Amino acid sequence: MVFFYVTPLLLSLVLCLKAAGAMNPGFVVRLTQKGLDYARQEGMSALQQELAKVHLPDFSGSAHTHVGKVKYSFNSMTIQNFQLPSSQISPVPNVGLKLSISGAFIEIKGNWKVKALRSSTKGRFDLKVEGLSISVGLKVGSDTAGKPTIALSDCSNHISDVKIHVSGKLSWLVDLFRHNVDKALRKAIENQICPLVSNAITSKLEPLLQTLPVTAKIDSVAAIDYSLTGPPPVTADCVDLQLKGEFFELSQRTPPPFSPPNLTLPVDHSLMVYFGVSDYLFNTAGFVYYSAGKLIFNMTDKMIPKDFNIRLNTSSFGVLIPQLSKMYPDMLMKLHISSTAAPLLDIKPGNLTVSPKIDIQAYVILPNSSLAPVFLLNLTTTALAKVSVNSGWIVGNLNLSRVHMDLKHSDVGPFSVTILNVAVNYYLLNVLLPQVNQILNRGYPLPLLDNVQLTDVVLQPQQNFLLFGANVHYGKTENSTWPDGIVTSI
Repeated sequence: MVFFYVTPLLLSLVLCLKAAGAMNPGFVVRLTQKGLDYARQEGMSALQQELAKVHLPDFSGSAHTHVGKVKYSFNSMTIQNFQLPSSQISPVPNVGLKLSISGAFIEIKGNWKVKALRSSTKGRFDLKVEGLSISVGLKVGSDTAGKPTIALSDCSNHISDVKIHVSGKLSWLVDLFRHNVDKALRKAIENQICPLVSNAITSKLEPLLQTLPVTAKIDSVAAIDYSLTGPPPVTADCVDLQLKGEFFELSQRTPPPFSPPNLTLPVDHSLMVYFGVSDYLFNTAGFVYYSAGKLIFNMTDKMIPKDFNIRLNTSSFGVLIPQLSKMYPDMLMKLHISSTAAPLLDIKPGNLTVSPKIDIQAYVILPNSSLAPVFLLNLTTTALAKVSVNSGWIVGNLNLSRVHMDLKHSDVGPFSVTILNVAVNYYLLNVLLPQVNQILNRGYPLPLLDNVQLTDVVLQPQQNFLLFGANVHYGKTENSTWPDGIVTSI
């Protein structure tokens, strides 16, 4: 049976990793520096919100000055503004990612109170922490389920300057112990930055990565394994995710009788992400559905369009095969169409083809509803495949380009299969192929992180794999329709 199962792509916006397992992956996703920069841009807002939770405790002390002993206290401090204006992220080979933040500043308001010279005074103050720099190392990995993980590997921060503006009576006294205030505030802030960064990773980034499904159930027969093939090292100029990329049967998992080829993605960083989808992933789909006995199709006369003259009965076929109508006059027929082997997709630069081998067993439906075999045809077909990405779904379409028939067996005497060309081709093109394409056009959902959408999708067939490139949009939406990035093969 002509069948071609198009399988989903995987996008990881926040992190894509490169696994170093012995087995080649069936699927590779590459996050470029442009993609990392977009992920950083989206993540800085969440990080800024987390860092704005810095708690400034009340503190007090005393200092000996030229006017004597001065007691002071600072309280009711609140952060008015916390900005992270400049940041960059880069891959660190064999480790993960390095996030660097510079030029950050914090604006704080609060109350002060001073007791000196046998009197006390109080007022308000404005404080600005300037030149805050933060360096964060992120170690990437995978858990036992094959999902990506991320953890804080190192963190440091430094404040270059603290400026205080004090208002109120005798505010000049604050200048006498300004160093004490500076030191206390620096310590209070610097001690909290890295724990807050760690909390942001634990509460924001890790849960987002956990939304990435490692198994996608397609139907009652099959699912796809999207798990990482192993712990993920990182290269100097990009971050890759290598996935198993394999269909498997739900009732029993049998390893396919072939292995994934080596995938080498071209160096192209003009888009945020690139996907290398091996022919292995597509061909495991054919293996699973063939092994499960699902590449079978039955065709009857009711399924033939009414405007086609050659009906699926012995009267019409008797014109082509006279012995058929003599043995079974004026009876309906049935075609049992099945694949004789798992269909394989062949991917080459500029061309996607599938060449399934098909048996067509023709039967006559007898008056008691039993079936009488009349002839068996073997078909070798070639179909051109088209693939597109449509609003988070991978869809496909087939066009037959060649059909070759051989007569394997006849119960109604010898005949030339050439006389059946018109009828068989019509049945394939107008009955079988539309039903196959209906399945392919339903497509399969992409296993995306929550709230991730692909845009500007392009496709380049390479040797043994499809290369997709795309940009990414991240954000919560309600009932929105995203622009389709539609691409096709020749």
